[in-house]
Amino acid sequence: MPYNRNILCIGAGYVGGPTMAMIAHQCPDYRVTVVDINPERIAAWNSDELPIYEPGLDEIVRAVRGKNLFFSTDVEQGIRENDIIFVSVNTPTKTFGVGAGMAADLQYWEKTARQILQYAQTPKIVIEKSTLPVKTAQAMESILRHTGNGIWFEVLSNPEFLAEGSAIRDLTNPDRVLIGSRETKSGLLARQILVDIYASWVPRERILTSNIWSSELSKLVSNAFLAQRISSINAISALCEKTEADVEEVARAVGMDSRIGPKFLNASIGFGGSCFKKDILNLVYLCRHYGLDDVAAYWESVVRINEYQQERFMGTMLTAMFNTLAGKRICLFGFAFKANTGDTRESPAIFIARRLMEEKAEVVITDPQALKNARVDLNDTAGNVRYVADPYEAAAGCHAIAVLTEWDLYRKLDYRRIYESMEQPAFLFDGRNILDHQGCFDLGFNVFPLGKPPLKHF
Repeated sequence: MPYNRNILCIGAGYVGGPTMAMIAHQCPDYRVTVVDINPERIAAWNSDELPIYEPGLDEIVRAVRGKNLFFSTDVEQGIRENDIIFVSVNTPTKTFGVGAGMAADLQYWEKTARQILQYAQTPKIVIEKSTLPVKTAQAMESILRHTGNGIWFEVLSNPEFLAEGSAIRDLTNPDRVLIGSRETKSGLLARQILVDIYASWVPRERILTSNIWSSELSKLVSNAFLAQRISSINAISALCEKTEADVEEVARAVGMDSRIGPKFLNASIGFGGSCFKKDILNLVYLCRHYGLDDVAAYWESVVRINEYQQERFMGTMLTAMFNTLAGKRICLFGFAFKANTGDTRESPAIFIARRLMEEKAEVVITDPQALKNARVDLNDTAGNVRYVADPYEAAAGCHAIAVLTEWDLYRKLDYRRIYESMEQPAFLFDGRNILDHQGCFDLGFNVFPLGKPPLKHF
């Protein structure tokens, strides 16, 4: 059948796959192709077991795959045949050279830009979907336009604002869609084409347009502000423990102020995921590049508080368990960086597991979606670690449980059964404050929440 638009996405990861599945689902008259150089990832997208877990994603992919949504490894053909190209490749933090540890590593992005240049035979709208430093579009334009081959490329910025675990909901009913372009005639025309795609299901008032630099910077700033709130409440949780205040009561009181609001005020062991730390450090690097050292130091402190919270959690475990963890078996409830995803990138659980093994503890990890990734994350460790899918089996014989991911599953477990299967005295460290602390204490646990007084039997 003929299609009104032919759309390509280069990169079949956590952003590209779900976003293109949603566009295909909402726009049946568009042909959407997702390409990736990783054949195993593409094979998974074409199978019954998708490469990522996201509630609701399976149903959408099954509904449109093979109809107007296709997954392929043929990047060259995809570039030739499609007029609209989303670039959704990985942009990790540099581990080498200038800016190592802070700046974005743009080598994959540049390789993709040069592939587009090499294989394109007709004009293209190229859309930045990856999170990129402000002014990156200028570099992409320099690569694509100064070729002398007569092909015109228009570069747009369309950053994603997805939260893993709720990506399908976020795509279906987004707070906003942001599209940045050059303020030229061709730029505004290309921007309108992308606006019309999203307007197939997103109300027009939620589709924001801006200049391309504002769009690029907005993604970094959004993630920085969210992470800042998490680090702020986590810093206060430390003070709550010293003063016998309750961080949840403090957060509730603060969050009822309409100028502040309640979101992202839940104390925890810290933020993880592929975006927050990477984007904040990128912002720090940009600020330093432009000579804004005080601004850079401010944002860098958000990351430092996050690291402090994880080390503080470890310190609480060590102190509570008589200042030694050697030979003790510790069960980690959750390894993903958040609930409803299998993603473990920058998960606080990685730090906690490694630190426990440094203290010669035996570690048992359970998680409903992330055990495969956990094995990869810890494959270079020399410590004693086991991976057990069933939480009851995982906790049996352990001296302590540390709740590291806010899976709803862990709220509903039979903690009497768990307590009776553990070594005594049994300890419970709730790094997400999701359990009934008094109820667990009454069962016999020594309970250590975050930002609250501990409940101890000694």
